[in-house]
Amino acid sequence: SRENSRRNDFKKGIDAMEGRRRRTETTISLRKNKKEEGIAKRRAMTVAPPASSAMPTTMNDSTTANSVSAASTQKVYTVADIPSLKATLEQPNIDDDTLLDVVRGFRKVLSVEHNPPVNEVLASGVLPAFVQMLQLSDKPKVQFEAAWALTNIASTDETKAIVDAGAVPYFAQLLSSPDAEVREQCAWCLGNIAGDSPALRDIVLSSGAMQPLLQNIAQPANNSLFGNCVWALSNFCRGKPQPHISHVAPAVPLLAQILKGKDAAAKTDALWALSYISDGDDDRIQAVINGGILDVLIEMLGEESNIATPALRTVGNIVSGSDHQTQAIIDAGVMSKMEHLLNHPKRMIRKEACWVLSNISAGTHPQISAVLKKGGMERVIEMAISAEWEVRKEAIWVVSNIATGGTDKQVMSVVEAGAIDAVCSVLEVNDTKMLLVALDAVDSILKLGNKLNKDYISFVDECDGLAMIETLQEHESDEVYQKAIQIIETYFGAEDGAEDENLAPEANGSTFSFGVPQKTVGEAECPANGHNNSQPMATFNFAN
Repeated sequence: SRENSRRNDFKKGIDAMEGRRRRTETTISLRKNKKEEGIAKRRAMTVAPPASSAMPTTMNDSTTANSVSAASTQKVYTVADIPSLKATLEQPNIDDDTLLDVVRGFRKVLSVEHNPPVNEVLASGVLPAFVQMLQLSDKPKVQFEAAWALTNIASTDETKAIVDAGAVPYFAQLLSSPDAEVREQCAWCLGNIAGDSPALRDIVLSSGAMQPLLQNIAQPANNSLFGNCVWALSNFCRGKPQPHISHVAPAVPLLAQILKGKDAAAKTDALWALSYISDGDDDRIQAVINGGILDVLIEMLGEESNIATPALRTVGNIVSGSDHQTQAIIDAGVMSKMEHLLNHPKRMIRKEACWVLSNISAGTHPQISAVLKKGGMERVIEMAISAEWEVRKEAIWVVSNIATGGTDKQVMSVVEAGAIDAVCSVLEVNDTKMLLVALDAVDSILKLGNKLNKDYISFVDECDGLAMIETLQEHESDEVYQKAIQIIETYFGAEDGAEDENLAPEANGSTFSFGVPQKTVGEAECPANGHNNSQPMATFNFAN
């Protein structure tokens, strides 16, 4: 379009298309984000789920004693029991009760709170037996205990061992088991596997686990199963490289329903899932918009931070899309939440709020107007000058995008709000990208000042901007150096040029005289420090 072309022509230091930025540029490492996003893996501890939805922890009195006694349900197992448990498991024609006792024993060994002996259990060679137990459809209690043991292995760094043992297809099948406890435990384990890495997540998705997982969410047998399945679903959508949109798009309608429900933990997990799905190209963003969730999403920006954070992430992803997609978020009322978000006690929420505004301000002129009128620009300018660095640089992007992409009137408005102080304050930082963003804004503001005969040059000089730009002529980045030179020569060169005219050499026979008239200055006029500009200038002759 003509407007996009104008924006591209107007921005020189940084391509205009960079003004709207995807999630990848603004996130720190996944490891640091895990605290915000919630744990990727969960362990099932020794205590079983509530009796209404889980296996009884004690067996009834009629159970026959075997080589592993019926009292095993009460026994505390340790790593020292692994050899005897394995020996019992290897007995020929092991009966059902003994099999259940053995697998429960292994599960208890793996359920200790600190440092479960996963490597010792794997070294004993019983993993294939656990996978075989998943196939015993006539023994749901054994399946449940085996799935629980495997879940706890999957919660450690040895997740891949379970995948390599061939367990994933059986877990996927058991999501349709007639036993709700088995379904829940298998969903839990698949969530742990998917949360381990994108490679293992894709194996889970390729196993066909998504559809039966969604069925359990749509028609949950109980609240515990519902919560675990929603959490597993968030891990199915998580990680980069991202799952193909065809794998995760079917989840969006159900996620939308969850947001309209009352389960706070499920809402949080559903919001994280939506933030993962919407993080990417316009097709991914549109899949989330099509879920009809924008109004409820905006409402959630005012909730507690555990809800607001993933809601804001999702909003931020959407406004990194097309102008049309950005407008959908504006129409849903996002600007009404900005003041609250920009003043939020949590640093990451303030940062994300500025990121949202920076992407909106990279849009159309009406969208920039929305930021100027309702986007809390005074607070943004304040943060651009004095906030924590990761918040500050997002605020600088807001200012720069308006300065480089706005109409003349919009640029004047952002200057009046304090834009020059804000962008010049960044000219001393050791961040090449942000230096270019700030220099780009300075260039655009000064260009408008020249056009409208406004003394923006003095504003830059008064906040030490010129001195900092001169210093950047020594910067190691060639881009920064070239931009600094261009700004100095374009806007600050006239005064130097006038001095140069007076210094034009005049031919005087075979000598050159620099034509500055001599001036005698008294001691009172020439301070002892010798830095007065009105010192006498001598004529230099180079005849010899």
